[in-house]
This record gives sequence, structure tokens and C-alpha cells, in this order.
Amino acid sequence: MGADVVMIPGPAVAALVACILGSYLICGIPFGLILGRIMGNVDIRKSGSGNIGTTNALRVAGPKVAAATLLFDVLKGVVCINVSRMLIASIGWGAARTFEAGSGEDWVIALVALACLYGHIFSPYLKFHGGKGIATGVGILFGYFWPLALVHLAIFIVLVAITRYVSVGSIVTAALVPVTMFFAFPKMSIVALGIWALLGWTVVWAHRSNIRKLRDGNENKLSFSKKTEGKERA
Repeated sequence: MGADVVMIPGPAVAALVACILGSYLICGIPFGLILGRIMGNVDIRKSGSGNIGTTNALRVAGPKVAAATLLFDVLKGVVCINVSRMLIASIGWGAARTFEAGSGEDWVIALVALACLYGHIFSPYLKFHGGKGIATGVGILFGYFWPLALVHLAIFIVLVAITRYVSVGSIVTAALVPVTMFFAFPKMSIVALGIWALLGWTVVWAHRSNIRKLRDGNENKLSFSKKTEGKERA
């Protein structure tokens, strides 16, 4: 595994804490709920699965709201990772620092990534409820290392195309995050890899109701043809 974890300079600690808090607050913005109300005049929490993510936005408010929700949920992950990387480096180490895997500082951006995901899943604006993390997780990966994001998107698309279950693609691709991280960055520190594993497996945990539905045979398949009226059983 990669180099030992190193301590970061004092000014960078303050920048890291600020970026963690900022990323949590920004990624906690429930764009699905906001766009559903603005574009579809509907509270997507009150229909379908009650979730604020892209899949429920599609079922309840239609493809336009779903596409906008997907875009904004991905972008908030991308923006927070890239802005945090630049801020922490410029304040603490100098702008040339990239926190590459195996540097001993790779855990820094991994922590910011975890804050992004937890902001979305445990939104401070919705009494610590939120989405299930797939769109924002993909945005985090795009911000961190875009080829890896494409790998996970490919896994997701293939599984959804085969099964027509969005949850299957979501659960499998999230569970594989530490595996793909290890193969992409074999020198990554054990601390950073552990944080990425926690990130991926938290998304799996967020899909626990879907896992129960898959087990019981009553999970909904993906459909573009209709909106859902009324709220399904969780």
C-alpha cells in the first residue's frame, strides 16, 4: 500500500475543515425537491418512493425534472471536490499540490469526498434525510479522477440495461468503489482507501430498503412512460 499518512500544515487544517463543512452544506442542497417544486409543481417526497433523487424525480415529476436533478446533483460533487483541492493546496502547501494517491496526503480529498456524500444523504436542510448518493457519488468521482467515474457509469448502465433495476446498478457500483480505487491507485494509503470504502458502502446502506424489495420481489423497474401517483410503501 502507499506511503504513510503525513500531517498537514496548520493553515491547511483550517482550509480542510472549511472545505469539509462547505462541501457538506452545498451537497446537502436537495435539488430534486427544489426542482420538483419549481418545474413540476410537486413535492417528490410525497409520491413514489419519497426519495429526493433522480429516479424518484423521474417517476413523480417526469424526465425534465429528473434530468435537471441529475445534472445538479452530479455538479455539486464535481465542484466541491475541485474547489476544495485548489483551496487546501493553495492555502496550505502551494498550488502545485494535487494530493495524489500514495503521497501520504491522499486522505485529505477523500475526507472532503465523504463530506460531500454525507451532505447529500444526510441533508441538514431535510432533518438529516436526503438522497441515496449515486448521482452525487458519480460527481465526486468525476471531480477526483474522471476515468474512474466512467468505469462506474459503465458498470451502472450495463447492470440497469440488463436488469431494468436502477437499484441493482446503484448497489453494485457503490460496493465496488474500494475495489476500483485499489486497482486504479495501488499506492493509495490504507487510510484513504478506508475512507473511500466507507463512502461506497454508505451508498449501499442508503439502498437498504431497495435491497429488501429486491429480496421480496417487489422492487420497481425503471420506466420512462408514466409518473407515479401516490406514495409507495418504503
